[in-house]
Amino acid sequence: MQTVETLNEGLKRAYTLTIPAKDIDARVDKEVASIAPQIRMPGFRPGKVPANLIRKMHGERLQADALNNSIQEGVQKLLSDNRLRPAMQPSVELNEGFEFGKDAEVKVALEVLPEIAAPSIEGLKLERLTVEVTDAAIDEAAGRIAAQQSAYEEFPASHKAKKGDVVVLDFVGKVDGVAFDGGTGEGMKVEIGSGNLIPGFEDQLVGVKKDEEKVVNVTFPEDYGVDTLKGKAATFDIKVTAILDSSKPKADDEFAKGLGLEGIEQLRELLKGQIEQEHNGLTRTHMKRKLLDQLAQAHDFDVPPSMVEAEFQQIWAQLEHEASHEEDPEAAKAELEAEKEDYRAIAVRRVRLGLLLSEIGQANGVEVSAQEMQRLVMQAAQQYRPQDRERFVQYIQNEPMAAAQLRAPLYEDKVVDFLFGKAEITDRAVSKEELEAAIEAEDGDVKPHVHGPDCNHDHDHDHKPAKKAAPKKAAAKKADDAGETAAEVCEEAKPAKKAPAKKAAAKKADAAENDGAEAEAAPAKKPAAKKAPAKKAAKED
Repeated sequence: MQTVETLNEGLKRAYTLTIPAKDIDARVDKEVASIAPQIRMPGFRPGKVPANLIRKMHGERLQADALNNSIQEGVQKLLSDNRLRPAMQPSVELNEGFEFGKDAEVKVALEVLPEIAAPSIEGLKLERLTVEVTDAAIDEAAGRIAAQQSAYEEFPASHKAKKGDVVVLDFVGKVDGVAFDGGTGEGMKVEIGSGNLIPGFEDQLVGVKKDEEKVVNVTFPEDYGVDTLKGKAATFDIKVTAILDSSKPKADDEFAKGLGLEGIEQLRELLKGQIEQEHNGLTRTHMKRKLLDQLAQAHDFDVPPSMVEAEFQQIWAQLEHEASHEEDPEAAKAELEAEKEDYRAIAVRRVRLGLLLSEIGQANGVEVSAQEMQRLVMQAAQQYRPQDRERFVQYIQNEPMAAAQLRAPLYEDKVVDFLFGKAEITDRAVSKEELEAAIEAEDGDVKPHVHGPDCNHDHDHDHKPAKKAAPKKAAAKKADDAGETAAEVCEEAKPAKKAPAKKAAAKKADAAENDGAEAEAAPAKKPAAKKAPAKKAAKED
């Protein structure tokens, strides 16, 4: 086989391979000899069918197999002989008009991984923000669980709503007599006095009765998140469909025993562990971002354009999907287009960091054991139906790229842990709010938020873009750790640690707590004009 280099420019390489016709024919002859003993043909004893007849019957398939195998071996030899590390699968193209019996000319094009100088990991300094678990936080968590167990009973039709009651209503919001987008809904539950709606709305529900129709008058705040509603006087035509009595159980021994626990102290201990785990996750997220920022600032090298494009397309596809679900999809997509180059810069950063972490891991012996990988595969297989799990395991075993992608995010965690061990770390105690604010300040964009009478503007951080770090927008929350940057680059990863099995009662408490958190965060059907178009939070962590 003859090899000629036709391009060597930056990270791009191109070669022409010439595979002699005699080599392809030799492979066909070898395959004919291999299958001859199994060929059966009338008039011939088993294994005695002439080679020329076998060629006549199976020649086309044998020649195609021989050509493909020759090309595959030729490409592998090219990579090995030239010590090439492909960034992506090489492009392989057979010359047009090729005919069997003639030499095969194959064009191979690829991008190689850059040569990265020994990464500098000395002198790393990090601050670890720690949050103490307070009794108040545990009380709040226990209260959320208790609230989820609330039993609603409907009052008689003659009952007049008072503070603490839950009013169920249908509504239509209007400005200047015209209904506005997002201001219509049915079956919304409003607890009078909860402060969940914009000022003045809940107060006007005091005294209403079932089946009563009423017009609620409100004024949107001047700093409202939707320009067309800022400072506007609005009306909500409401119809009360029910008034409910919310009986909230107290988080005490009796309540805890109802969850299958020994008492309230055991529940509090479980909740303390959950809150500690949450705080530790936030602390790690903040530290990891700062670590990756330092690495990014200290290392600059060219990255393969094909990898950047693949990473960008992944980011862009998710952003477009999210934009398509906005109140005004076209406006949201137009906003994305205006920031397209920012997201491409993020893709470059993510690829570079992925390559850098991979290089650091390999240089320092960070690896994933076969046992860890097996555990990781089995964990991933649990996402599939029982009848499909074995096929998934076989797929991972037969597809090196799929295995690398599965392994990569976890390998990155091992590399990050290794770097944490090398860094000089100082601790600083902060509140949970301060830690969350520190993380949010790096997000670079506002999070989507539903606006309407449910917005009391006690959360300005949801409306004002944080200070943008350059360029710090990461798409699709996948950048929760920047190493999901081109994760397929990393050759190793670590499986997530399995949490120890909890008692059934503890799981029940856990589920109740999670449900409480979700219920608190997710808006139900409310008289709300959705922010249009909301910027999608693109966090590069």
